[in-house]
Amino acid sequence: MELFNIPLSALLSQLLLGLVNGAFYAMLSLGLAVIFGLLNVINFAHGALFMLGALLAWAGMAYAGLGYWVMLLLSPLVVMALGMLIEKTMLRWLYRLDHIYGLLLTLGITLVIEGAFRSAYGVSGLPYAPPAALQGASDLGFMRLPNYRAWVVAASLGACLGTWYLIEKTRFGSVLRAGTENPRAVEAFGVNVPLMVTMTYGFGVALAAFAGVLAAPVMPVSPLMGQNLIIVVFAVVVIGGMGSITGSILTGLGLGVIEGLTRMFYPEASSTVVFIIMALVLLVRPAGLFGKEK
Repeated sequence: MELFNIPLSALLSQLLLGLVNGAFYAMLSLGLAVIFGLLNVINFAHGALFMLGALLAWAGMAYAGLGYWVMLLLSPLVVMALGMLIEKTMLRWLYRLDHIYGLLLTLGITLVIEGAFRSAYGVSGLPYAPPAALQGASDLGFMRLPNYRAWVVAASLGACLGTWYLIEKTRFGSVLRAGTENPRAVEAFGVNVPLMVTMTYGFGVALAAFAGVLAAPVMPVSPLMGQNLIIVVFAVVVIGGMGSITGSILTGLGLGVIEGLTRMFYPEASSTVVFIIMALVLLVRPAGLFGKEK
């Protein structure tokens, strides 16, 4: 069976590969949405912290002999601690100022992190093999899907759904949202709002590091691996609606698939289709597909 002279098997294959990219978009945009939606900070350092998660996984293997599964837990925790330090020492002083100050600060942090690791490791990709349990591929009939890519999609969806449930459906999420909107009222009930804010930023960047470890066996580990990706992810967040958890997840997955299909039907537009969609969405709905109009 063919569609527009393209075999159905090739079309389904491209859909699945697009879903893998969409899983990374969803994970990274989710972390950005958590930080902006709850802290009102445009975190441009997200791409660098994504890279740091992957690079820590590589370093754990190369220098300490730590396996993939250990680093999948340890790397996000290390980046989370770094994120909490950044929030307590730098970002905390900018919450009442214009968004541009937070963006400029996190851009500066990005340049420092990328510059430091570029000096140490250069810009060539560092290899990171998938764990033995996830090597090989499964025959789906229309394609052989690498087991590791299937794991990436499953792990990303699990992390996204878990985060959505935590923030939208639990008492902790309700307190967190209330604390960012009216901190004095929440503090009156004995809640440590500054600590909650610090942990929220740490959690948001931990999601980026988790995505980085997942990405390490898929793309070459490099100090610059987050640069191009983060631009697309910011577009995903804008399309979904700044601060919208649901919008980030659904838009990230959907745009990954659309990008994959565009690569098949019109390859020349595959690198710009996300930005074309962003422009069209902003013309019709400036707050994004799932954002709240002010």
